[in-house]
Amino acid sequence: MRNLRLPSFALLCLSLVAFAAMATTHDSPTQEQIIKHSRPSEWHTLDPANTLYMDLPSGRVVIELAPQWSPRHVANIKTLVHEHYFDHTSVYRVVDNFVAQWGDPDGDDPAKAKPMGSAKTTLPPEFVRHVHGPLPFVPLGSPDVYAPEVGFSGDFPVGRDPSTHTAWIAHCYGTVGVARDVAPDSGNGNTLYAVIGNARRIDRNLAVAGRVVRGMPLLSSLPRGPKDHMGVYRDLGRATPILKMRLASDLPADQRLPLQIMRTDSASFRRLLHASAHKHNAFYRYSPGHIDLCAVAPPVRLKPKAATSSSDR
Repeated sequence: MRNLRLPSFALLCLSLVAFAAMATTHDSPTQEQIIKHSRPSEWHTLDPANTLYMDLPSGRVVIELAPQWSPRHVANIKTLVHEHYFDHTSVYRVVDNFVAQWGDPDGDDPAKAKPMGSAKTTLPPEFVRHVHGPLPFVPLGSPDVYAPEVGFSGDFPVGRDPSTHTAWIAHCYGTVGVARDVAPDSGNGNTLYAVIGNARRIDRNLAVAGRVVRGMPLLSSLPRGPKDHMGVYRDLGRATPILKMRLASDLPADQRLPLQIMRTDSASFRRLLHASAHKHNAFYRYSPGHIDLCAVAPPVRLKPKAATSSSDR
């Protein structure tokens, strides 16, 4: 009786099928899958007292403020918002692969500048945070060229330098900072910017007030200003009007967006970091095993209307 042998071509086909099945089994989970399987306790709702709504003709931009990192600047911004300073100002500067900036385009001209009311006109620099005790920190686990260590603290991507006991929010996509002149104390919060490109080079040189958690396409898709004019529109008729800015806490509860952010100290966020650094699927056959700090942001979602309690015990 002869042995039953498969042709080599058939063996090759079976091997490829087995490899494909194995590769599929070991595909990295997508962000959507990680979010779907996350637990309610791994999310927290935005604090209305530190949530800004900036309404543009095209929609709403939602900003999470960071009073733990720049308390004086955030307090001044809140004063300006309460006194309606930003209403009817504009996004008047857009630099490709850098920032979109808003405020009073005449702010540098004392004769034309919009009054700042009871807000302070100068503030001491808050470029870094001096850390002399425990600071929540989830390490990224990848090297960085701008900071000795990088990771996440609360909802924000941060760098830190243990040798100087300092930490700071990194200028990743969506970071909201306080524009200033040359003098370190010239940034008072009446002119803000959101990062729309690569801006890590200005880390530790400006105060960071927060980050955009919803509505970034409304800023990143704006027409760019001329390069030889530092991105400022020569024709301010091209500027995007700001209809109004309000703190969520100043609005009735039924007019607030119930946004939640995934906790960066959660197991689901760690899975997201690992999946991003070790991405593998039918398309991604090679993974570097590392990831840039600005490549992953804590996911944001609308609070589910109904939450199950059995799965998060």
